[in-house]
Amino acid sequence: MRLTDFWQRLEEVFGSAYAHSIAHDQVLSQLGGLTIEEALAGRFDTAEVWRAVVAAYPERVPARLR
Repeated sequence: MRLTDFWQRLEEVFGSAYAHSIAHDQVLSQLGGLTIEEALAGRFDTAEVWRAVVAAYPERVPARLR
């Protein structure tokens, strides 16, 4: 998954302003206690980070984006 696709999906699910807030502030246990931004900047690829978002917010992510 390309980084631009990741951000498009995150913004589609949460809205553009809230998506960036979640990426900056929300720590996900699926990412080893990192935020989305930290995980993307570190050792995780975008597909792994997206799977963590889906796992953390299953009720928010529509099936077509999983």
